[in-house]
Amino acid sequence: MENPQKNSPLVRELTRAFSHYNKHNVFLKKNLNETLSFFREIRENQSNTCSGTPGALDTGQLSCISLPRHEEDYLQNVVGSAPYILILGQDCSARYQLLNCLLGERLLPLGSEVGGACGPEGGACRRRKLCFTHGRQTRLSLALPGQYELVHQLTAHCGRWDTVPLEDLEIQECEDPTQRLAELEVTLHHTLLQEVKILVVPCRGVQPVHEALEDCRRGILPIILYAVSKDALSAEQVSDLQKVRETLPFPVCFIRTPGGPSDPGALHGQLVSLELIGAPAQTQSMLGESVERLQRVLGPFTRQLLQSHQVEAASLLNSVHCRCLDLFINQAFDMQRDLQITPRRLEYTREKERELFSSLMAIANRKQEEMKEMIVETLSCMKEQLLEDAADLQFTDIIMSSNGEPVSSKDIKMCISQIQDLIVVRLNQAVANKLTSSVDYLRESFVGTLERCLGSLEKNTPESCSNVTSNHLKQILNAAYNVEVTFHSGSSVTRLFWEQIKQIIHRITWVNPPSVTPEWKRKVAQDAIESLSAAKLAKSICSQFRTRLNSSHEAFAASLRQLEEGHTGRLERTEDLWLRVRKDHAPRLARLSLESRSLRDVLLHGKPKMGRELGRGQYGVVFLCDSWGGHHPCALKSVVPPDDKHWNDLALEFHYTRSLPKHDRLVNLHGSVIDHSYSGGSSMAVLLIMERLYRDLYTGLKAGLSLKERLQIALDVVEGIRFLHSQGLLHRDIKLKNVLLDKQNRAKITDLGFCKPEAMMSGSIVGTPIHMAPELFTEAFEKCSSKDQLWTNVKKGSRPERLSTFDEECWQLMEACWNADPSQRPLLGIVQPSLQSIMDRLCDNSDQKSGSLEDSN
Repeated sequence: MENPQKNSPLVRELTRAFSHYNKHNVFLKKNLNETLSFFREIRENQSNTCSGTPGALDTGQLSCISLPRHEEDYLQNVVGSAPYILILGQDCSARYQLLNCLLGERLLPLGSEVGGACGPEGGACRRRKLCFTHGRQTRLSLALPGQYELVHQLTAHCGRWDTVPLEDLEIQECEDPTQRLAELEVTLHHTLLQEVKILVVPCRGVQPVHEALEDCRRGILPIILYAVSKDALSAEQVSDLQKVRETLPFPVCFIRTPGGPSDPGALHGQLVSLELIGAPAQTQSMLGESVERLQRVLGPFTRQLLQSHQVEAASLLNSVHCRCLDLFINQAFDMQRDLQITPRRLEYTREKERELFSSLMAIANRKQEEMKEMIVETLSCMKEQLLEDAADLQFTDIIMSSNGEPVSSKDIKMCISQIQDLIVVRLNQAVANKLTSSVDYLRESFVGTLERCLGSLEKNTPESCSNVTSNHLKQILNAAYNVEVTFHSGSSVTRLFWEQIKQIIHRITWVNPPSVTPEWKRKVAQDAIESLSAAKLAKSICSQFRTRLNSSHEAFAASLRQLEEGHTGRLERTEDLWLRVRKDHAPRLARLSLESRSLRDVLLHGKPKMGRELGRGQYGVVFLCDSWGGHHPCALKSVVPPDDKHWNDLALEFHYTRSLPKHDRLVNLHGSVIDHSYSGGSSMAVLLIMERLYRDLYTGLKAGLSLKERLQIALDVVEGIRFLHSQGLLHRDIKLKNVLLDKQNRAKITDLGFCKPEAMMSGSIVGTPIHMAPELFTEAFEKCSSKDQLWTNVKKGSRPERLSTFDEECWQLMEACWNADPSQRPLLGIVQPSLQSIMDRLCDNSDQKSGSLEDSN
């Protein structure tokens, strides 16, 4: 067989494939290192952030802002892996033929030069492992894999050679065990070896194949080639291949060598039956026709393997970027809501407590006379029953004589005390029930909402401050009433009323009775009841209500101020964190996401080819692109960000656009590619590949559009904007140039450069100054010499004139939409049906008129 030329098409194709792999691996490694550095910074910042700051990442979220260990190990292995071509085969002759063909030189002996048979038929074969590497000078040496070079005299050292001497390929009987495991390193100045190393496995008798490949398990991306010289694989060779697949789960390219299998179909059937090719897990494995046609097989096989390896890594890295970026955006929403809602909650709490306090004080002031009447009425209704109950009262813990006489004066006092207790409990129960029912509406009016609001505020405060304000609120309520009256000593109303009654009863002067009879009990109870002053009792109760209300109100106000101070510091930290997320964390991560996605896209679909220029704007130029990634035709927007801010804005735009579900009223974004060679490599350009449409709305209006087409375009734009709003995004730059039309004049919105979620907006005014058709400009607009003057006139009320073609309903909708007060402008949910109604009415009328004209003709 004639050897191919040294710089053959195969060598050039493989060199390009490995060169592209190494170049893309540099970008992938850079992106991974920056990602890991970013995650470390986030964790360090998080450790310095107050844990009570809403929006600050909790432990579960923080674990998401990182690469899981197995994913990080996988990515580190990918970016750290050097491509290796591993040559296996049925025998040494087949492996050597394949190596010579790859390098385009007769470096290894073939045919009769090789000597005896190898493999099952030739057990005496002792050829060692070979490793071909790049160097400026040609040399041979023995070295332990991954360790050091051995001092050993080789035959090649004795003179000039073109083919590696057979003596150096074989292991000599006298060699010690260390030298027997050494590999023969062949250093060549070869184009292919600049990009990849080549490893030829030793004979099976020297070292089993899977052991020889054990060192290739990590840090190596293997391109496994298997040279086939016979019609079928032996059982030992099948076993070896299965072990190789377990050691290195990569596809294998089987190559038939010259003079090899006479029945390729039988070999193919065997490989398929053994699932060595054609199996789902080995879809990339293939059987090549022959060494002579190696380029046709090996080139695509190598490109596909290298590409899939990097695409999988770039996709994994991008999925991490997108997941974390979405987490940051959601975090920004939470923090913005906290910044808006917390001050309102504090003010609401203060106002509602004031209303509650004022209402309770008013009740206390006006209820004194009602309470007096209520006590008189209650005593009048209960008097006879109280006297009967007192007469029948059985004393406890008092030993009475059979005739009813007390044993001692102490027993008499205990009898009087128990009669008093009976009166106090019954009277307190009746009065308290009526008192609490008179103010029960306050719980529904104030307490429920107020307690929920306080609970939300106190949830984000330090442990030492939590629930203090809520406790003071409960004191305010208890000072006025207790809805769930339990009549134990802990009830404020019960305790207050009880103490007042006891003080009055204890002032009565008792005369010791001759005996404790039912009549004496009635007399004691009657004297106690008659000595009660309803007016004094009511006044005392209301006075203490007011005192307790004032005390509790002041305590509540003080605790609320303390709560507000705690929230003020927390909100300052939250706003600082919100700014960092919005201005640093999210943009940096979005840029990393753009880079990883662009790397994936260029690996899969290549760099798009620019056609003629279609237009240009403030931040980029749009070119025609015939096809890319299976899409055609396409529009190619080339953007050269001048600084980091524009890079960040572009990266976020790409993330928001790519995250959106496809919609008929939005221009589809197919992908992105970062062109590192733009302007001779002095700068980078981002190429955004998008759906190609017919023209923009400005061009369409200049060319002329019917009323029906204009109304349909308006409906399409409203539908697109409503969809963006449903996804939490604001476009902020709707204008004629950003509305594209297809050939049927249906509209799609494009250019989401200023599109952001509300939580990610800084509040600055962005977008293009007012854009509208020139024929709508009034004289007031035409006299404006600058955008500032135009904007000033608009703020003063200048609006386009009403043309004769506008009917009343249409004009009213236009006026409502440009109302100077945003709160008075109709929502898009109202605008859309209004436009549809106008379109149905006007277009139906015009269709009827055109139909009548045709009938008359």
